[in-house]
Parts: sequence; C-alpha cells; structure tokens
Amino acid sequence: MDWLVGELRQGRRCGLAAAPRVTVSGSSAGNPAAAMATGKREAAPPLWPVEARLAALLPDLLVFRKSRGSEPELATAQGVLLGVHVTGFTALMDRFSLTCKSEHDMDKLAHIFSYYISDIVEHVLCFGGDILNITGNVLLALWTVEKNQLSDIITLVAKCSLEIQEKFGIYHTREGQDLQLKIGLSAGRISQVIIGDEQRQYLLVIGRDVDGVQLAQRLAQANEIVLSWNCWKLCEQYMFEVEIMREDEAVKLRDMRIIDPFDFDEHFDKCLDYLPHYRTSADTLRTALELDPDSALEQTLRKHIMKNLLKKIDEGQPMEYVSEFRTVTIVLVSLEFHKTAWMLHLCHLIQEAALYISTAIEKGGGQLSRIFMFEKGCMFLCIFGLPGDKKPDECAHALESSFSIFSFCWENLAETKLVSISITNGPVFCGVVGAVARHEYTVIGPKVSLVARMITAYPGLVSCDEVTYLRSMLPAYNFKKLPEKMMKNISNPGKMYEYLGHRRCVMFGKRHLVRKRDKNQPLLDREKELEAFRVAQQGCLYQKKGQAILYEGGKGYGKSQLLAEINFLAQKEGHRVLPLKLKEADSKQCFYAIQTLMAIFFEIDICPSYYRQECLHRQLRGMVEEPLHCLFNDLFFVKFPLSFKVSHMDDLARQKKVKACFIQVLQEAVRETPLIFLIDEAQYMDAASWEFLGTLLSSVPIIMVMTLTPNFTLCSWAQHFLQSPQAILMPILMLAATSLLRIACWELGVVSIPQELQIYLLRRCFGNPLYCEVLCQDLLSKDILLFHDLKKEEEENSKWETLSASAMKSTLYSISPASSEEDQELYVCTVKDDVNLDTVLLPPLLKEIAVNQLDQLSPEEQLLVKCAAVIGHSFHIDLLLHLLPGWDKNKLLQVLRALVDIHVFHWLNKSQELPAQPILVPPSIEIIEQTEEKKNSDTGSASPLRLHEEQPPPETEVLEFGLPLLREAAWELWPREQQIALHLECACFLRDLACRCGSCHGGDFVPFHRFAICSTKRSSGTSRFCSYKDTGSVLTQVITDKLQLPSPQDSFQFQTKPFSRQETFSSDYCRTEEEFLDRVNRMLAQTSPEKDMLAAKSCHCAEILKLVLSPLTQHCLVIGETTCAFYYLLEAAAASLDLADNYMAFFYLRKASSLLGQHSAFSFLKKHKVKICQFEEATFCSLRSEVCFNMGQITLAKKLARQALRLLKRSFPWTWFGVLFQTFLEKYWHSCFLSQLSNNSSENKKKLAVLQQRVHCLSLLWQLYNMEATASNRRFAYLATLMQKNSAEEFANEAQVISTYVDLSKYSQSMGDREKWLHSEKMAIQKSSVCWFSREELLATAQLMQALAYTKLCLGHLDFSIRLGFQAYEICRHFKKPALENLVLSVLFRSAFLKKKFDLCVHVLENQWALISQSHDVLGLACFYSACLDLLLYGKGLLCRPFGECLHFIQHYEHSCVLTSQSNVMLGVHSSLAMWFAQDSQWDLFEYHLAKARQLVERTNASLFGSHGFVRFLECQVLMLHRMPKGIFMHIPLETRSQTLKYFKEFFSRCVTCPVYHQWVSELKASVMRCGKRESMPLTNVLRPFDTCLTKIWTEGEFVEHNNTYEGRLGIQGFDRVADVKENKDEEVQECAC
Repeated sequence: MDWLVGELRQGRRCGLAAAPRVTVSGSSAGNPAAAMATGKREAAPPLWPVEARLAALLPDLLVFRKSRGSEPELATAQGVLLGVHVTGFTALMDRFSLTCKSEHDMDKLAHIFSYYISDIVEHVLCFGGDILNITGNVLLALWTVEKNQLSDIITLVAKCSLEIQEKFGIYHTREGQDLQLKIGLSAGRISQVIIGDEQRQYLLVIGRDVDGVQLAQRLAQANEIVLSWNCWKLCEQYMFEVEIMREDEAVKLRDMRIIDPFDFDEHFDKCLDYLPHYRTSADTLRTALELDPDSALEQTLRKHIMKNLLKKIDEGQPMEYVSEFRTVTIVLVSLEFHKTAWMLHLCHLIQEAALYISTAIEKGGGQLSRIFMFEKGCMFLCIFGLPGDKKPDECAHALESSFSIFSFCWENLAETKLVSISITNGPVFCGVVGAVARHEYTVIGPKVSLVARMITAYPGLVSCDEVTYLRSMLPAYNFKKLPEKMMKNISNPGKMYEYLGHRRCVMFGKRHLVRKRDKNQPLLDREKELEAFRVAQQGCLYQKKGQAILYEGGKGYGKSQLLAEINFLAQKEGHRVLPLKLKEADSKQCFYAIQTLMAIFFEIDICPSYYRQECLHRQLRGMVEEPLHCLFNDLFFVKFPLSFKVSHMDDLARQKKVKACFIQVLQEAVRETPLIFLIDEAQYMDAASWEFLGTLLSSVPIIMVMTLTPNFTLCSWAQHFLQSPQAILMPILMLAATSLLRIACWELGVVSIPQELQIYLLRRCFGNPLYCEVLCQDLLSKDILLFHDLKKEEEENSKWETLSASAMKSTLYSISPASSEEDQELYVCTVKDDVNLDTVLLPPLLKEIAVNQLDQLSPEEQLLVKCAAVIGHSFHIDLLLHLLPGWDKNKLLQVLRALVDIHVFHWLNKSQELPAQPILVPPSIEIIEQTEEKKNSDTGSASPLRLHEEQPPPETEVLEFGLPLLREAAWELWPREQQIALHLECACFLRDLACRCGSCHGGDFVPFHRFAICSTKRSSGTSRFCSYKDTGSVLTQVITDKLQLPSPQDSFQFQTKPFSRQETFSSDYCRTEEEFLDRVNRMLAQTSPEKDMLAAKSCHCAEILKLVLSPLTQHCLVIGETTCAFYYLLEAAAASLDLADNYMAFFYLRKASSLLGQHSAFSFLKKHKVKICQFEEATFCSLRSEVCFNMGQITLAKKLARQALRLLKRSFPWTWFGVLFQTFLEKYWHSCFLSQLSNNSSENKKKLAVLQQRVHCLSLLWQLYNMEATASNRRFAYLATLMQKNSAEEFANEAQVISTYVDLSKYSQSMGDREKWLHSEKMAIQKSSVCWFSREELLATAQLMQALAYTKLCLGHLDFSIRLGFQAYEICRHFKKPALENLVLSVLFRSAFLKKKFDLCVHVLENQWALISQSHDVLGLACFYSACLDLLLYGKGLLCRPFGECLHFIQHYEHSCVLTSQSNVMLGVHSSLAMWFAQDSQWDLFEYHLAKARQLVERTNASLFGSHGFVRFLECQVLMLHRMPKGIFMHIPLETRSQTLKYFKEFFSRCVTCPVYHQWVSELKASVMRCGKRESMPLTNVLRPFDTCLTKIWTEGEFVEHNNTYEGRLGIQGFDRVADVKENKDEEVQECAC
C-alpha cells in the first residue's frame, strides 16, 4: 500500500504538467495547491479543456451523475462520510483582523489555509474519496459504495483519517496560532438532491448520517477522530482501538490493530474494486479530469458554477489568475425548520427559498454562492461584490435584498421555525483553494467567520455589522442598535445593528449643502464655471427670465465645492439662496425635492414641530388665501382646518392648486430679493419635482444651479428640462496638474512636496480634487511624511541619512505662501526613507470606486488591466503580451483598442515612446555571435538582433493608464504570491533592456557596471534572474567590444564607400581651434549622403529610465531581490544624473541606502543587509558625492568622494604633507606603476570600470576644492587634477583623456594659470583628432567645444566663441545632456551679451528657461536670473523675466546650501541687484546687497562667473565711491580710494585668464584715479557703462548691424547648426595685457 500511495502521490506531481500554468518550487514543493495559490508556473504549459476545468471545481458525484428532471428529486446511496474541521482558523483570522492590515493579512491567511488544506485534499483523493465541498474551515468527503462494502470502506477511511492526523494534525504558524484537525466519520444512507433552476443549480447531501458526521466533528477534540454510532456498528470493530463515548452515542478512534494475516495493501487493492472512478494512472488523481469532450455534460456542469467564474473559464484564464483580494458584502441566510417536516417536503421548501433568494440577490448585484445543510435546517451564503459584480451602494442593496428575503421566508415558507439573516462587509480572499485536481472557489476572511457567529448571536433578526451600517448610507431610523454579545474566537466584533427595512420618517428639510467653503483654500481652475453663473445672474436680473445652470462632472470633481463658492458669492451680493443636497433614496419620494426646498423657503425646516404651523401661517399670510392653507397639511405635516373650498377638490385639482400657490409665493419673493436654488446631486430628483421646476423656470425669474453626475439615466421630465433654452449644461473638467499639486500642498500645510510624491498624486488623481484630498489625508494618517521648516537657515549636513530636507530645499517650492507675512512659517515635506510609495495601499473609499470601474469591463479586459497594473503606470505591449497566457498579438491589440476607446488607456506620443530596436520580446530575439572575420566582411551590417515579429506594430507600442486609481486598485487585487510571480516575469523581460538606448550604443549608465560585479553575482547566488554574463546584453556588446580595438561597427554607420577616416583625419593633429571646428563639421557631414548624423537618431535614455530602469527597481523590490534592486537603483541614479535630474538621483540613492540598512557609527560594526561588492559600494559613494555636490553639501561630498577612492584602491590625502608627498609621486613616479591591460577581456573591462570611477571621483574632488579660493584648497585641487590626468592616461581611452584635459583646462583657467590653461586645451584638441566619434567621444568633443567657446569668450574672440557654442549645443541636444547644454547656453549668452546681440541673448535665455524651468534646478535658475539681471541693466530695456521674479527667487533661496556654496555666481547676483537698486535710488537696499557681495569677493576665483561677478562688484565700488561725498550711505563705513584700488589690483592679479574684461576694468580704475581731481562722473555714465565705456572693449571693426541669422534659428528651429557664419578675425578682440 505504501508504495502505491507513494506512486499515486508522485503521479499527482506529474499531473501538474497539465495543470493551468502551475509549477512547484521553493516553499510550495510537494504542495500543488500552494503552487496554484502562489501562481508559480512553467513557461507555457497547455491549459486543460473546459470540461476538465469545470470538473476540477466539482465532486465526482455531480460529474458522473445521470441527468434528471428539473424538480428537486431525492437520490439515495450508501456511503461513508469524512468530515475534517480545521480548528484555530477562526482564532487566526481574529488575530489578523486586529492588526488593521487587511489586504496583507488576508494574503497570509489565504496562503496558510490553501497550503494546509491542499495536502489534506490530495491525501483524501489518494484514498479514493470524493471531495463534496470545502466550506469555510470544513472539508466533507464521500466514498459511495454498496451496502455490503461499507465495512471495508470504513476501514479504508479510518486509515486515511489516521494518516491525516499523523501528517497534518498540527500546523504551526508564524503568528503563534496553531491549526489542528478534528475528524468525524459517519456511514449509512446518504441522500442527494439538486436544488435550483435551469440557470443555476446546487448539490445538497442530506440525511441522518450527514447530521451524524457533523455531530462527530463537534464531539471530537483537537487531533481526535470520532465515529458516529451508526458507523461504529457497520465497521469491523475488532480492527480498531477505540474509546466508547456512551453518553453521546459515539466512538473515539485511537488506532488500528494490524492482525496477521491481515495486510492493508491487499485491503486497499480490494477496496479499489469498489471505487469505479478511482484512477491508478500516474497522469492525474481523478478520472473526471480525463473525460472525453461532451457538450451535454459541459452544460450540466456549468449550472453548478457561479457566473463570474464561468466567464473567466470561458476566457481561458488560468486558475491562479482567478483569485483576488477585494472588499465584499456577505449575506448569510439561515432557515430552521420544524423537525416534523418530511425530507421531500423539506427539499421543496429549500428549492422555493433558493429560487427567491437567488432572484432577490441577483437584482441587487449579488450571487448565491452555495447552500449547505446543518442539523436544524440549511444556510444560504450570498456574496455581493465578487469579481465582475461590484456595484455602487452594494451595502444598501444587500440590506434591502436581505429584508425582502426575510419577509418572504416568514410569510411563504410554512414549515419555517426561525429565519435569521446576518450581513457583514470587509476584505476577503475570493479565489480557489484546494489541490490542482480538486479545488473550490470560495471566500476566506474574518468577516466570513463573523457573519456565521452573528447568526447564532442574533437569531430571528436581520443584523449587520457597523461597517455595513455606515457604508450603506441609509437613514439611521432604518436601523436599531443591538446589544453587544460575546462571540466564540472573535475578540472584537464591533457594534451590531438590526435593519428594520426602508421606512419613511416624518422628516423634511435639513438637507443643506454638505461641503462648506474654505476661505484658506480658494477654488482653482473653475473660472469658466463661475463666469457662466455670473452671466446667468446678469440675465436673470436684467432680462427678468429664469436661468438654470447644470454642472455635470464625475464624482470628486469639485461640484459641491463649486456650489459652496456660488453660495458664498450669491449671499455676499445679497441674494437669497436655498441650498439642497439630495440622496438616492429621495428619487423614490414624489415631490420630495420641491417639498424640502419650499420648507427651507418658508423657514420651517429647522423650527420645532409644535411651532411649524404658526410659522407657516405667518409666511403664507397675505400671499395665499386662508381657506387654501389646508392644502399644505400633508406636505409640511401641519393641521390647518379643512376648508369647504378645498374639500370639494379632487387630488389632481389639489396638486395643481399647490403648485400654483408655490409659483405665486415665489413670484412675490423675487420682487424683493433675487432668489437662487442650489441643488446638489440633482440626478436623484424625483420626476414630479423636475416637472414643477420646468414650469417654474418659464414663469418666475429665478436662478437654479444644479449639479449632475454623468452616466445616470434621467427621467423624461429631466430631459425636457435640459432641453429648455433657459437651461445651460456645463461639463466640469479635471483640474490641471499644477492646481492639483497646489491642493495637495494646502492639504498637507506645506509650500512644496517632493517629486516622488508629486508623481504619486498625479498618477492616482488625474485631476480629481477629491481623490487628492483623500490621498493626502491618508498619507497623514499613516505617518509616512516628515515636515521641515523652510525658513530655518540651512546648514551643511555631515551625514547622508539626514539630507532629505536639504534635497527638498534645493528644489523650487510649488505654491506661493498663503500670506505675505515675513514671519509666516513655511514648511516642506519629505517621504520617510523606508517608505515605498508605489506599494502604499489605497484608502478603502478610493479602492471601492476604482474596483467599481474595473468590474464594468469584460473578463478579458479586466485580466489585461490587472496584468498591465503589475507592469506599472506605463507599459509596453510586448511585455504585456508576455504576461497574458494564451494571447496572441492580434487579440491583444483588439482589446487594447477597445480600452483606449473608453479612455482606460491612452497611447503615448511617439516622442515619448521607447525606440523600436531595444523593445522587443526577449524570447523573440536571437543573439547572433559575430566573429571578427564577419565584422570585417560585413562592415555595414545591421544590429546583431534578428527579429521574428511578423505583425507590424501599432502607431506606438507604449501606453499609460488613463483613469485615476485603476492601476493601483487592480494591482492590489492580486494575491501576494501571484504578484511576486508576475513581477518576476516583468523583471526577467526587462533585464536585457536595462542599458543605454540604441542611439547611445548601449552600455551601462555606470560605465562597465555589470562587468565589474559579474564574478560577485555568480558566486553569491542571490539572484534568481539577473544573469550578468561577460558579454552583457546585445546592446552593451557594441560598446564593450569597442574597448579592444576600435572598428567602424562600434560607432555610427557612415557611408559605405571605401575610405579610411584614419588616413584622412589622423595624419596630422589639429593644431588650431579653427582646424578642429572644420574637422568636426566635415566628419558630421560625411555620416550620411541624405542627412546628417545628428538628425538621424535621438537619445532615448530618458525613456529607458522611465520605462525600464525605474520599473525594474520596483519589480526587484517586490520580489525581494534586494541585490538586483540595489544594482538597478545605482543604474537609475546614474541615468538621472546623466539627465541632470539631481533630485531623482537622490531619490534612487536614498532607496538604495534603505536597502543597505542603518549606518553604524563604528566602521568595524558596519554590516549591510544586502551583500554588495566593493566596486558597487564605491560607485554608491561616488554617486552620492555627485548628488551632494549638486545640493551644495560640499563637506559631505568631499568625504564620500574620498571614501569611494579608498574603496577603489586610490586614496586621497587629508593633510598638507600628504598632498606634497602624493603630488611628488604623481609627477615623477606614477609612470613606473602604470598597469597594462591584459589579454583577458573580462578582466580588462573590470579594470576599466574601476578606472572610470576613479577619474570621476577625482574630477569631483578638484571641483569641490576649487569652490573656495584658498591656498590649501588650491593644493588639494591641483593634486586631484594631476591624479585625474594620470588615471585617464592609464585608462587608455581617448574620450576620457579628452574630458580630463578639458577639466585641466577649466581648472587652470579658474586658478589664473594661463600657460597650463592653453596647453591643456591644445592637448585636448590633439587627442580629439584620433577619435572614432562614438557616443562617448562625441560627448567629449562637445565638452571640448564648450571649453573652447569658453576660452574664446575669456580671450575676447566672441564670434568664434559663438560658432563653437552652436556646434556644441547641437551635439548636446542630440544626446540630451541638459547639464552640458546649460553650460553651452551660458557661454553663448555671455558671448552674445558682450557682442551686444541682445535679441540673440533673449532667444538664448528663452531656450535656457525651457531647459531648466522643469527640472527645478536652483543653481541653474540662479545663473539664469543673473543673466536676466544683466539684460535688464544693460540690454536697452529688453526683458526676459521681470525683475520682481528675479528678486523673489534670490530672497527665498540665497540661504540654501546650493547657492551659498556658489560664491562666483552669487557675487554677480548681489552686485547686479545692488546696481539695480542704485538705479532706483534705493540706497539702503544697495548697501545691503553690496555688503553681501563684499563678503563673497575673497572666496571667488578667476572663472568666467567669478570674473564677471568681480567686475560687477567693482562697478558698485566705483559708484559708491562717487556717491560717498553726498552722505547717502548710512551703514557702510567710509572707504578710501586706496581700498577701492586694492580691489582693482586684486582683480588684475587674480583674473589673468579672463582678459575680456580687462579694458573695461582699466577704464573703471582710471575713473577712480580721476575721482579726486574733478567732480564725480554723472550717475548715468556709471550705471550705463555698456553704452559708454564698455563699448571701447570692442575693436573699430565691430559689426554695425546685428546678424539675425543666429536669432532666427535659435527661436524657431531650436539652434539648428550654423555652419555659414562668416569668419572675421579682425572683429575679434585681441588678447589684452594685464
């Protein structure tokens, strides 16, 4: 027997191959049901036929049953029943319910139960049992045999029970609550009956022995087996060790006696002959799963399965895709019958009840899930809100349906003894539990246990829990609070209510607007709507005609807030306003809306009932005849005496008279005061009220303002009202993104929110203000935000962990302060480091709204949306197709277009989508190994990707979600294990796409990242999917192969005609800048015969970051692959820095920090939670250093750069002695230690990765030390440049060497070392002549061109500087390098400014504004506003941005670390502001900013910004010196002429390398020298030097008229390359001597 059961169980495993896309691995090994619940699956196993899938959900009793008539008919058979009760499950659910993490806990609960019950199910199937049902925590199995076979089968079932208790009797959970089993056995005659109609049927097993198995279960304690008395009498008693329970007439089974020659294996073989449907094959556990296709059988089986599940089976969805976590409403109906009822009569009663219950429940949007019997009667389990059935107001529908059922059962079922109904609402697991061969669709959750306990606690009532009571939104007078009662295993059941049915209460009025106007939160983006009200207001007042405005908008669009604003404005103007808020129940009461409005008009809605008649009489006096007052008795619940006149009227005449009286009263009222009706939710207005309002609109000059919700069927009178010429229907649209973020800031009480929080809100709200408010309140309640004082002076941080506030303050705030008070407290908020906003669950209110929308879709559309939700907000159709089982491209596109048509999705623009090359299904890409011979023979060959996709793609292949909340709600529906499985699929798909775009020739964003860590990844074995192969992905292979020997295939595809670029361009080095520029122009022109290279391809790395890297990090975090997540977070941070998005780089690095864990104060105690290699740790430090540098955290940036170099085995000294020693080594000994690259390609790439990071860190270090012009910093900066040069030469990469020499050039210029400056520039030009013009080398060339433009500007060669700037800008724009692009534009502006091309200056600034305004870069904006101030001061009145905006920016950000660290920039800013205030004679402000500038002079260097700021400062000094005798300066100490001359001397000694300003400074110095000999210069000459002295800088051959070529191309074509600018060296300024 043991070997047979073993093979059967092994066969069960083999049978998994045919299961619905299920595989067993990990914790689910040996447990197919757990595998099914977790959704772990094989690549593409075939789906079962429909009949097999239906049979797996049903017992053999139904599958092999012969069809009978529709009437309930008893069929009896002999059999043995096994009942397994899982104890402790309710207590476990109670523990979960107390944690208040419903979705997460339901996930755990379902996983535990499915894992546990599956092995029990399979064990029963191995012993030939037929699983009748799995109801709650009870499993019922049946062995159907002949009567003479019962004793043998009882022995078999007893053995099965003992093995179950032995193997699964106790299950220890991590939560500390053990699950145990109580087993009951019964045997005898079993009756079966089919209940239902032709559409839906239910199987019931009834009889004395069914009650016996339930009794045996109750008598058993944990880990015990109890036999009913009848079972004991029928069995072979000598084989069992038992304990007689005489009082209960039951027997407790202890063990079995194995007596020779009895052999249980032989007994088992004997029993197999009694079980006709038992299958011994290794293919499956049930014969029912291998039946031949039979349409009649299929139709029969379909009647026993719920409709929503049938739709998904028909759609072909795997069973693991069926399960969901959602909030449902559960209704449990319990009927107890008199014991005298005959069984057949009882069946007819159950049939009658089932038919009525099913009909009543389905009307409200629910389903009758199952019927099960108990001792005294039967129970009906009904569910509202199952997948595909979600409806608004489901709690109200459930209550009304329940009360209808309650009334029917009492009134129509004669033998009914007691009717009890309980209703609960809450989150549950809706899905499949059990084994693969036999499973059931069920609901699991604490609310399921609670609804069963309520039946016992509150018999004979319709009871509901507090959640149902609140969510039903029904009037409180329809309920009665019930006393609290103790319930078994439920510690806190909460408040309970009895539902009394829908009753009309004597109430009216008191229904004013719910939303109150908030004076601190103005109405946004509703100017058109308010203007429509004002137009209607004027039309009503002057034309004396009624006007109606109906605002139509979705839920949460701000309709109620708009009415509150109109209410405020109207009352402010003296109008009388009658506000009314309607509810759904009001539509069923005739004339209710007008009744309530007139009660408000007569002011009797709030007065006491005893005073109501007197108040109404006073209001009607003089307007309505006394005899007619009794007409209002029924309407307003008063008791005027019935008059003779009214008594002779019929009902119709009375109604007409009431309406006429109302119109008469309102006509009199509007003569005195304009009258306005405000009706919120007017779609709930009854037809009679619509009819009256239509008459009123045409006869009384009254204003009616209403709100409507779309997609609501209006009555005919409402349609007639809308067609009136005096009615205007105005749709309310969603809010703009900026307005939505302002609402968020107001809700949170801040002036700025971080970028990740902006994305979180915008993707969930889609312009819906209600959603934004609810989400903000939810974030506050979950305590995941931190708040920081904006005005608190920012200090440098010494720790990375405390930088969140600084990162926020380094970006622009979103809204202006609410008031202009200087002492007002301003705050910004940040998200806590350990919080992942992508996985923050939606508030229940919003999730219900989104699930309602999802359930309106068809099953195939729902499945597509749920799979898309796993991918992310944006997704590619190839990846989506990868997740959809059994779908082809045509079906996918068909469903997608249908969803796009109803705005569930929308296609992204082509400019936003990923390039077609890298986005293809990985399995459809064949990697073709290319040898060197093939490369040489096929120079012009295409990409090494062979595509197998036949069908042409649609317009674009990337889509985004178009409805709010839908993606988040759909993602939350997935069970946790299925989420992990799908996220793993996404990660595997995206891993090969996580590299630079095809235009950039692939490669990692952290250079050679994967090659530096591949050995670590292989040895650690922590990754389930990240395969870091030495060849990398196909796209990275291009750039890595280039490192061995340059070849044409590694760069852009040039002309195919044979020529050698090396012979053409490398024979002689470019010796002049002119030759260099000509060479670049010729090279770019030769790339394609039709069009130039830069126009052919554009960089898509931003899209790679958005659609690949960022989602990939999220997928890795969800599946728990923290090592891979860390890798891709570094890649995402590097990509963000590459795209000049410093804040998002900080965001990704902060996530990476949280993965590593808390930093220890002691280095020897530091232990990361994630195992990373030394290179990754160094890269992590390097990236953080760059982010800190951009944030102005200079000290921390230096510390992290040093730490990175130490990890890269290249330490940087701390002391001056160490600097001297290291400098000596770098100068004279470094060449002796140069390491040569080996022949091992993998090792070379790893070394290159380390060298690249070293160069980057050293570049950062010299820039950091160069920010303070002290002798010590100069020594450190010089050493860093020297080490950078040596490391770059060791790198042996021309592009890196060029960049290094460019850095040396910049450093030397800023330090005033003219000789090294020009020498470094010359070396860079020479090195560039051997470039192959790959992406990296083109960028290096652009850097060189920018440096040359910078140099020519400093030397005064302005025209050539502009030409170089244009060419550099074109390359930067192609590769989307915003940081370098911004530098180029700054140089272009300064050259055009000094050239007096002010129109060109304006165009440059406009392009610069478009570049930096969206990035919220404070430093970039400071440079921009500095240029704007120059243009305002000296640009002949041209205005790019107003002065007030410039000043406002400086005032709010001058204390940020970003700007305090930039002395060069801020010197120019404060000096320019001082000049502006001097021009307006605001001398106190002039003094303030001049003092600020004076503090910065000593900290600046000879860079262009430093020299420019120094010049502006000298102008201020000269002006102050000339104005000093007049005594206008109160706070500045008197400075002698000698002090001013010292500043001039310092300028000439420091700014040797910026001679473009020397002549002007000499003129200023001369004016100071003349100051004592004659009267001071006129103020105009000092303030407008550009028009006077500064013009002498340029030579006599200067252009007389402006060249508009640049301006036109800048403004219209976005800086199209200018190659035809005339060279005129006579126009260039000669270099000036000091």
